[in-house]
Amino acid sequence: MVAWIDGSARRRQADARRPARLRRMIVAPEEVRRRPVGVFDSGVGGLTVLHELLVRLPHEDYVYMADSARLPYGERRPEELQAYALEVAEELLLRGIKLLVVACNSATAAALPALQERLAQTTLGVEALGVVQPAAVQAVAATRRGRVGVLGTPATVATGAYAAAIAATDPFVEVVPVACGDLALRIEAETIDTDLVSAVRGYCAPLREAGVDTVILGCTHYPLVKPIIQRMLGPDVAIITSGAPLARQVEHVLGTRGLDRRDQEEGAYGFLCTGDPAAFERQGTRFLQLPLGPVERVALVPVHGERLVGSPA
Repeated sequence: MVAWIDGSARRRQADARRPARLRRMIVAPEEVRRRPVGVFDSGVGGLTVLHELLVRLPHEDYVYMADSARLPYGERRPEELQAYALEVAEELLLRGIKLLVVACNSATAAALPALQERLAQTTLGVEALGVVQPAAVQAVAATRRGRVGVLGTPATVATGAYAAAIAATDPFVEVVPVACGDLALRIEAETIDTDLVSAVRGYCAPLREAGVDTVILGCTHYPLVKPIIQRMLGPDVAIITSGAPLARQVEHVLGTRGLDRRDQEEGAYGFLCTGDPAAFERQGTRFLQLPLGPVERVALVPVHGERLVGSPA
């Protein structure tokens, strides 16, 4: 069982006390609204997204899945990432989630359409949201000269997902992508030294040469070194992280679908991982900026075309 943090046993009573007019506005049954939001990444980077969700939607419950046994995702092939994402989705559906948040740029870029297609086949009707589109929309709004840079993993950059999302928002915005090699692993190693600073300087150099005025951090690990990136780019360059705009999109989707909790009690959050729970717990607090509590280790089952939980027979 997932270990939960700061849960409340009074949500049902609190909802019952709401005026009848407001209760009639609720679309989904209470049992569905009480389900957690599922969030996943290959490791601890997605905790920067979970942090924004916990701050913006503190009354919701969350279950976070780290596929840390197969870290890093940033160097995987698209077909591998699709298979991994479907396996993670299966596990989170078994945990009764009401919404799936892909808090990984590489998985979003390579697997979000496949996830959405498969989840649409389930009787649960769970939607999947990713980090790319919300960040792209915010970057287009922020750029003054129509020139946006993207720092991302090789897998994310190779898909062209950010260029496509930005073009769909505004085709006149130029995109300058830079693949950042092992930067995510360097950050996960928890060592901020001159080698890390030199690596960031090298990745930022093409963006400075291109004269971008806005840069998307296209990996959920990168916000941990945002001060270094800002120093290398200069104070006038706007830096876009995906956590806050994605949290706003989650809020919108839950609200418009009638899936949001209507009480204001503090929610619960729990953690699963496929790798070493002790290592995840040790690293995770730095990324989440909140206590983690116990982490449950799970073994994922390959999907290989089998139907997802809740799919019609």
